[in-house]
Amino acid sequence: MHSITMPDEPQVSHSVRDLFSIDSNMQVLAFAERADFVPDIDEGYLFNQEVTLAILAGFTHNRRVMLQGLHGTGKSTHIEQIAARLNWPCMRVNLDGHISRLDLVGKDTIVIREDRQVTEFQEGIVPWSLQRPIALVFDEYDAGRADVMFVIHRLLERDGKFSLLDQNRVLTPHPYFRLFATANTVGLGNSTGLYHGTQLLNQGQIDRWNIVATLNYLTEQEEKAIVQTRVPEFCSDKYQKLLESMVALATLTREGFTVGDLSTLMSPRTVISWAENTLIFDDHVLAFRLSFLNKCEQDEHPIIAEYFQRCFDQELDASYLNLHDNTDN
Repeated sequence: MHSITMPDEPQVSHSVRDLFSIDSNMQVLAFAERADFVPDIDEGYLFNQEVTLAILAGFTHNRRVMLQGLHGTGKSTHIEQIAARLNWPCMRVNLDGHISRLDLVGKDTIVIREDRQVTEFQEGIVPWSLQRPIALVFDEYDAGRADVMFVIHRLLERDGKFSLLDQNRVLTPHPYFRLFATANTVGLGNSTGLYHGTQLLNQGQIDRWNIVATLNYLTEQEEKAIVQTRVPEFCSDKYQKLLESMVALATLTREGFTVGDLSTLMSPRTVISWAENTLIFDDHVLAFRLSFLNKCEQDEHPIIAEYFQRCFDQELDASYLNLHDNTDN
């Protein structure tokens, strides 16, 4: 990690009511100026009130906050966009299978000093972040390897001190270091089959998170507003009815998933891709197939075709469905 220059502590306090238009008397700490690692502001981002308050409690009162919810709901982005408005440096780490204990803690590396090779300890992500006023976000928290999770376990203790055994050092967290996580399953396993690679998590560790908030999908009106923000062309009258039908279809796939009729659902991210692809191909049906239908189980295509007909009053042509007659001629 390169060295960065930033204020050592927040210099200002904002009203949550003024900054996020939320009816709350909470005051939130913020940095006066932007610095390295502060995310860019997305002016069109829509904040969920309960989740926003949970994240703000994490920033201002140093609570460990985990966001749980289905894919595409904007869990990580929610944290980033709050950090952006607070000018709070933020770093995301995806706990995929390639992140190891050494990546988090650090390791000895060979460097050149005065024309000689010497062994030098290089800090990992955790000790580097721990010593700075930075928000560390662990994405896909429930996909982390066991050895990685026990490293994080230390950070969740009340004092959050971190031992670097190789260095015989104990690190005390910076007063404005903050810790967040996002997860699809909150450590209870992959019961739906949607999230292969997630793990059952140690419930003693889950219990150490001070706040667990759930971010659900938006209302249809809010989802339409997000699509229009990302794809401004859909603000025109030409696309209003089409957008309403697209969002209605996405809602049906989520309802179908909930009752067990579908194994795949359409996230807001997919709806945005569908809108973008509609502009590219000038064909919302082809864009639907390329954005969503081809991701679904073949046996579920007739159900999705029924949803499509209900929302668009239009039958999906057989050429758009992967339905094949397997009988011998």
